[in-house]
Amino acid sequence: MDSNSSSGGPRARDLVMNHIHICLRFIELLVQMFRVLASRRRRVERTYELGYDKHRQIIHDLVYKSDETCYKMFRMRRKPFEKLRDMLYEHGKLRDKRCVLVDEHLAITLHILGHNIRNRVISTWFQRSGETVSKVFRRTIRALIRLQCMLLKHPVPIGPEESDLRWSYFQGCLGAIDGKHIPIIVRNNQKARFRCRKGFPTMNVMCACTLSKLITYILPGWEGSAADGRILRDALSRRNGLKVPNDNYYLVDAGYSNCQGFLAPFRGQRYHLSEWASGNHPAQTPEEVFNMRHAKARNIIETCFGALKQRWAVLRSPCFYDVKMTTLIIIACVVLHNFLTMEVPDDLLDTVVVEGQELGAEDDASNEPPEVISQVGQTDAWTAFRNNLAIDMWDSYH
Repeated sequence: MDSNSSSGGPRARDLVMNHIHICLRFIELLVQMFRVLASRRRRVERTYELGYDKHRQIIHDLVYKSDETCYKMFRMRRKPFEKLRDMLYEHGKLRDKRCVLVDEHLAITLHILGHNIRNRVISTWFQRSGETVSKVFRRTIRALIRLQCMLLKHPVPIGPEESDLRWSYFQGCLGAIDGKHIPIIVRNNQKARFRCRKGFPTMNVMCACTLSKLITYILPGWEGSAADGRILRDALSRRNGLKVPNDNYYLVDAGYSNCQGFLAPFRGQRYHLSEWASGNHPAQTPEEVFNMRHAKARNIIETCFGALKQRWAVLRSPCFYDVKMTTLIIIACVVLHNFLTMEVPDDLLDTVVVEGQELGAEDDASNEPPEVISQVGQTDAWTAFRNNLAIDMWDSYH
């Protein structure tokens, strides 16, 4: 028995020593592995620091170096750019990422909207991958849409103290409404639905604006084959759609019905401004006087559409995104239009401030919401209202 115990002792010690050597070897390998990973991490961080400095220099040269370069690249000057950057951070919930800061988010998005170029071109300009450009663009578009509660104001009716002669005849008017066709790219099985009367796919976008060139409501997404009256009925039926109090109205063109809340011109009479430009053929009837002044006032919505398409090239030609993303892009362009209209002094900033103050008083919780129009339908009372308004304009015209 003593011989078995004496012979088993060395074997046990040998096994223990082998386990110890294996553990030490394993620890040594772990230490070497951690050293390799640490050296690689230091090289990656150094590379990231060099890349970060390079990208910050690109943004500095394009945005913060001069107003001229900033306007050519991003369709706005440095001061509005910086204010919009802060608004996106505070209210749009747009945050800095490890590689891309908020100002680079905004710069990439504005350059795409202003010039309608592909991701591969943006990748070359900003030294970013196509995947990064795509993620940045979509993230910023959604942040811009979050600003619509701040920049899409409720309209204020025109009062008797209005000094603009174009609008002084339309007391209680909220603004003008019209539809605009935006070219888009769709699949072959959808081209028939989106094809407009000119033969190419478009999206019919309905907008409402005030005399201050501020867009107060937008409804994108409808096919180019849809009629303006059908889109208007859809806007009134939505839960958060177009709200028109019973005592107010919008100016619309002949593509809409003349019904309560929507004042249309007389059909069969001269209407367009080009027909009155020469001055050789003055108005001969009350209906022509009404159409002439109606066209001069309603032309404000055409001015808004022209400013939108002139500033943002993505609205002038088909963009490289699907229908859903194009809808979000259109809303973002309208938000940017209102922002720049309020920021640029030439776009009646004083009038906009007054409207915002009046709006705050009207939105008090103690005031009951007014009754709004829920459906479109012609009535004798509204026809008589337009006829009486035409007669009053005729009397003042002479």
